[in-house]
Amino acid sequence: MVKAGAGNALYYGDNLTILRDHIASDSVDLIYLDPPFNSNATYNVLFKAPGGKRSQAQVEAFDDTWHWNASAEQAFDEVLKCRNSDVSEMLRAMETLLKMNDLMAYLAMMTVRLLELHRVLKPTGSLYLHCDPAAGHYLKIILDAVFGRKAFLNEIIWQRTNAKGLAFTRFARNHDVIFSYHKSDKWTWNTNYLAHDQSYVDKFYRHSDPDGRKFGLDNLLNPNKNRPNLTYEFLGVSRVWRWTRERMEAAYAAGLVQQSAPGTVPRYKRYIDEQEGMPIGDVWTDIRPIQSGSKEALGYPTQKPVALLERIISASSNERDIVLDPFCGCGTTVHAAQKLKRRWIGIDVTHLAIALIRRRVVDAFPRIKFEVKGVPEDVGGAAQLAENDKHQFELWVLSMVEAQPYKGGRKGADGGVDGYIYFRPEGKLTEKAVVSVKGGKNVSIGMIRDLIATIEREKAKVGIFITLEDPTTTMRREAAAAGFFESQMHGRFERIQILTVAALFEGKRPHLPWIDPSVFAKAKREKTEHQTDLDL
Repeated sequence: MVKAGAGNALYYGDNLTILRDHIASDSVDLIYLDPPFNSNATYNVLFKAPGGKRSQAQVEAFDDTWHWNASAEQAFDEVLKCRNSDVSEMLRAMETLLKMNDLMAYLAMMTVRLLELHRVLKPTGSLYLHCDPAAGHYLKIILDAVFGRKAFLNEIIWQRTNAKGLAFTRFARNHDVIFSYHKSDKWTWNTNYLAHDQSYVDKFYRHSDPDGRKFGLDNLLNPNKNRPNLTYEFLGVSRVWRWTRERMEAAYAAGLVQQSAPGTVPRYKRYIDEQEGMPIGDVWTDIRPIQSGSKEALGYPTQKPVALLERIISASSNERDIVLDPFCGCGTTVHAAQKLKRRWIGIDVTHLAIALIRRRVVDAFPRIKFEVKGVPEDVGGAAQLAENDKHQFELWVLSMVEAQPYKGGRKGADGGVDGYIYFRPEGKLTEKAVVSVKGGKNVSIGMIRDLIATIEREKAKVGIFITLEDPTTTMRREAAAAGFFESQMHGRFERIQILTVAALFEGKRPHLPWIDPSVFAKAKREKTEHQTDLDL
């Protein structure tokens, strides 16, 4: 179980299981979640193609598909049997209204998870749920039931795009909603401020000292006229003042009280550089969404800007606090938490997401220390994954060798290709290796022959055969008979290379010329990097 002093960790798996089995009650300071729901949408990760350009291949492993099935039925039953009768009654009422459809499946699956998130949150903690208007109103009702209506803090409106599209039939939809709730009557809060608008500064801070320091003149009179202790003469003027005589004289001696002419009411000099700015409200228009050409973009269409998460994390947590994201996707939450010196826990249900996040945080923070849990740690674990989910096993193996999944990792016929590794044998022209992954218990010489035919069809230079089981002697002979790929700069490379999963755990990798270091778009290194094992 994760305790209050836990370090940074990525978990692969269903977040409901991870929460129940690994996250202790009252152990997390802040939760941010962005559960996908946008009818029939697919959340893609674009890989980096050779030369740094975006590839057309898209990883379609982040579908937000929710259907009423056995899992949704089980989640619904668990909610009805939970100790929170308000939640049970609320979900039952929603079922009466919505019936057993995809939306109801989504709400049932979310409710059982929100109950667990409430459990793991510290009494001083807060939760932020990010959604679009499609299901936000339903989610708020569920949050009211889980946390209590009085625990509601804010409905934050984030303008994610400018108004566009379909504006001829309705007002353009261009915002997301973020609901925030606290767990108890005392919660962590750090006020965030925006810099004053320049027009405001020009209007109210029109004066400057000889050194250029800008200030405005503020009223020193007291609106309460019945204050004998504050009624006195100062600089030849008798009034009811805001301050005591001692404070007024001290401010005058410090040069902070200014009188424009004898007999006029003096005023207080308020410097703009001493003002905290404007407290941030619940409508956010100053944080722009990720654009395709942005240096921050990793190719994940629903990727949120780091600035958005920084605002949330800085407002509702302190350094060394634990931040949890149970739908961590491409890892923006853990990136922002790391940057702000918080500890973090990220959970995702696909190996591609875990691989993407791992690459992202290492690129941004090369000295970072964190654990990856739930991924195979030995051959036995790999075999178990292959037995449980062949597709996820393939994606995990591809992530181990940093190969680009075929057609983005979509399930279905692959023509003998599970992935590609791109390389530049002479430093210019890009070539490719075809990767074939086998997780079954029976491998044969026919698989090697199929791979040879595949690389010829694909016009690839090399074929990489990765197998859970040890290859036979005849398979190795057949691979050796395929010959070599010749590079003028780097020499000879086996045309068919066989690697076992056991060899991958030993650190062995495909033998190829210069390989682009990552198939994923590279995250920008943070200038304010710090080592974040946080003195564990």
